[in-house]
Amino acid sequence: MIKIKDLTVKNFMSVGNQTQAVDFDHEQLTLVLGENLDQGGDDSGSRNGTGKTTIINALSYALYGTALTNIKKNNLINKTNSKGMLVTLTFEKDGNNYRIERGRSPNIFKFYINDQEKLVDESQGDSRQTQDDLNTLLGMSHDMFKHIVALNTYTEPFLSMRVNDQRQIIEQLLGITILSEKADALKEQTRQTKDAITEETLKINAIQTANEKIEASIDGLKRTQRAWVAKSKQDQEKLAAGIAQLEELDIEAELEAHEKLANWTEHNNAILALRKELSTLEPALTRADKAVEKVTKDIAELEDATCYTCGQELHADKKLEIAERKDKELTDAKAYAQEINAKCSEVIMALEEIGDINGKPTTFYDTAKEAYEHRSNVDNLKQTLASKTEETDPYQSQIDELTTTAIQEVNWIVVNELTNLKEHQDFLLKLLTNKDSFIRKKIIDQNLAYLNNRLTYYLDKLGLPHQVVFQNDLNVEITQLGQDLDFDNLSRGERNRLILGLSFAFRDVWESLYQNINLLFIDELIDSGMDTAGVENSLSVLKKMARERSKNIYLISHKDELIGRVNHVLRVVKENGFTSYANDLEVVE
Repeated sequence: MIKIKDLTVKNFMSVGNQTQAVDFDHEQLTLVLGENLDQGGDDSGSRNGTGKTTIINALSYALYGTALTNIKKNNLINKTNSKGMLVTLTFEKDGNNYRIERGRSPNIFKFYINDQEKLVDESQGDSRQTQDDLNTLLGMSHDMFKHIVALNTYTEPFLSMRVNDQRQIIEQLLGITILSEKADALKEQTRQTKDAITEETLKINAIQTANEKIEASIDGLKRTQRAWVAKSKQDQEKLAAGIAQLEELDIEAELEAHEKLANWTEHNNAILALRKELSTLEPALTRADKAVEKVTKDIAELEDATCYTCGQELHADKKLEIAERKDKELTDAKAYAQEINAKCSEVIMALEEIGDINGKPTTFYDTAKEAYEHRSNVDNLKQTLASKTEETDPYQSQIDELTTTAIQEVNWIVVNELTNLKEHQDFLLKLLTNKDSFIRKKIIDQNLAYLNNRLTYYLDKLGLPHQVVFQNDLNVEITQLGQDLDFDNLSRGERNRLILGLSFAFRDVWESLYQNINLLFIDELIDSGMDTAGVENSLSVLKKMARERSKNIYLISHKDELIGRVNHVLRVVKENGFTSYANDLEVVE
């Protein structure tokens, strides 16, 4: 239940700088009468312009930030003081106390919940979000407020409104607007679900793109790996083939042959040298022997020797000289021959010592160096082959790491769940928005029956003979004695009865669907065009509503004769251009 407790106003419209207060925390019918002392007190024209409607405008401004009627916000400020306008309203709902402070010059909008201020943008004097929260808390729009809480002659009657405007009011009243609000909320949820699907799909697409790049990298590594493995295998095969080819030669036998060849060469060279020396000594020995023979012959022929110049026999002394010389030559020749002969013997003995060296050893390489290089090459190739065989694949670890850690799992479970949720939300949205939806029809049928029942009840109590019924298409049918009528076919008094009956029925439906509200204003609706029976019937309904349903009802009127029909009067006095609420609640004996 919403229980509006009190209202204070300052520099609001005709209220001046002195704060005025109205206490709403009662359960009674209160007659609001005005007294304009600036216009002569009690004459017939003194009831106008006192500021009775100011109370309703202040209440509307506090709750919704706008007056009940079409007044600019700056024109709500008292024209005399021109600043410091402030309206404060307190109310209670569901055990919580609320206070609204709203004003202009300076702009103020403060909202308190259990004395804790909810921050708003004071620089603007208004906050759309806070106002939305306040509207949600109240549970009614400003238009609905004007039809069930603050009834005013300046408010366009429901049945005079355009069909679309009527439909908006009646849909809000019957709960159809709640469906629209829920549909709007569902649309937002659907949008969020759609965004979540898009976001999740983008994530999956990003994962797939990243996975594709990683898989491409893995494929590239595998190609490189295959090339590396093939190259390694090829190298090993080449090395093995090279080793096998080199090992076809018995390198140890080859080295042994080279050693034998070295010995053979050494002996052969010695033989050749000895033979060469012998070939030199043998001619020398022959010459030495001939030299001995010649000298020996010369000595033997010395006895008969003659001078080769004159042919005469040589003298004895000459012969002796020649003989001595020849003896010496013979001695020398024999000594030389003996020496040569000894050398020849030595050479022959050396040849005999060397003996037969058989045939020359056969080798593959020309030199032992080449044979040793061959053996070294075999060892190197074997080491290289062993290293090649033991080489670790440098690509497999990278492939394994990318496969196990880099590639992310693609999971569509969340997207599928969100898609199912969105389909469900779309289905619910159709149920909420489609005019042919059974939910909308059910709500309309149930609540429309109650509305028509309460409307018939109040029109009967108010004394209106017409039948007024809301159809299933939400159009209104007015009939009397079987004749269809329009709202403008009715007299002023009949229209006022119908306006009151509609408002009371609207209020009953609204309170049955949502929550009770303790306050009701009726501003001059029974003053014009309403006969005595209509006034009496209206007062009877209002008194019963106040008494049986614990309502605080304010009846604004110019009719002084009503004072005797009520127990409570609130006097609104205007003096020196300012409105005051004298004796806020006056008990009339």
